[in-house]
Formats: sequence, structure tokens, C-alpha cells
Amino acid sequence: MKFFLCILALQQLYMQSVAQEFDFFYFVVQWPGAYCDSRHSCCYPKTGKPAADFGIHGLWPNYKTGGWPQNCNPDSTFDELRVSDLMSNLQREWPTLSCPSNDGVHFWTHEWEKHGTCAESELDQHDYFEAGLKLKQKANLLHVLTNAGIKPDDKFYEIKEIERAIKEAIGFAPGIECNKDSSHNSQLYQVYLCVDTSASSFINCPVMPHGRCDSRVQFPKF
Repeated sequence: MKFFLCILALQQLYMQSVAQEFDFFYFVVQWPGAYCDSRHSCCYPKTGKPAADFGIHGLWPNYKTGGWPQNCNPDSTFDELRVSDLMSNLQREWPTLSCPSNDGVHFWTHEWEKHGTCAESELDQHDYFEAGLKLKQKANLLHVLTNAGIKPDDKFYEIKEIERAIKEAIGFAPGIECNKDSSHNSQLYQVYLCVDTSASSFINCPVMPHGRCDSRVQFPKF
């Protein structure tokens, strides 16, 4: 019986170590105006309406073959105390717009347990969230786009102009995901940037995410 339990434990450790191997991250930011313009329910966090800026959606380990690991370590749960020094920054830069209005803990719990646990070979819980915050600051996408004359003013812009502006600033081509508002306008929704396994440097995307966008997309106000 003990031998059998030992074998099971070794198998679990092996599967966990295999699951935690990955090739790169998708760093994904979301435009809140597009989220709230879609058919999603949109509720501001308990801390109030977020700034009119891209908010972090996640930092997701991926394989260059196109798949991704998830829920790699059920024993590694989100602990607010481990990121207590980051909390104000998480509320500002990594907000949730899900309903009902909440403090964001459920969102961060989901991101850590589904995605972050698959990067524990590189980043502990504090490092994972801190890396996301640093990447957001490093990319500074709203500044990049407004400097290129692309503003959240409800106007329509060529998707190629958006991609070009980000590539010129970051050095690498982004993946763009769009949504449809109630009037069926294609809107700038999420931007994917690829990051190395240390979560510190942007890289060329080994696999570009599939985002459906019209040739011209709206950059909605928020």
C-alpha cells in the first residue's frame, strides 16, 4: 500500500513538473470601454470606476505548439497576504469589470490558480503579479496609441495603424482581439504581447493569437 501511494505521489510530482514547462507568456491587456460596450455585464469595482486605460487581463503561460497549461497546482491557492504590498496597484492596473461589483480578489484568484500556477517554475505568486504590473508599465499602450493619434474617442481606426504603432514602440508585433458592440461595430478589445519565460522582456510571438477584427475598428470611449 505504501509503495502504491509512493508511486502515485511521484506521478503527481512528475505531471506537475511537466505541466509547468512552457515556452512563453501571453501578456493580455483589455480596453474597458470595449468590455462595457459588449454584451457582457459590466460593473465597476467596489473601489470605483477604473481609469480610462488598458487594464491587465492576465499573464498566461503558453506552448509554442499552440496549446497552454492550466490549473497546474491545486495546492497553490491565491493568498492576499503574499501580494499585500501590491494591492493598491492591482486594484488600479489589474481591475475587474465583472458583476456583481467586487474587490477583484475572485479575479486574481482565478488568474493565479488557472495560469500563474503553471509558471511556478519561474515565478512565485508575488513575482507573478509584480511581473504583470511591470509589463503594463513597460508597454504603456494607451500612451503609445495616443502618441500615434489613435485615441479612445469613439472614432474608427485602421487595424494596421494600431498594429504598426504598437510594433514601433514595443519592437514586436502584437496580437489584436476585437469584439462587437450592440450596433455590430468591431471594437479594439484586447491586445496580446508575447513575453519570455522570465516575464521580463517582450519577444516575437511564437504563436499569434487568433483575433477577428474588421479592417477598421472603433476605439470606444470609457
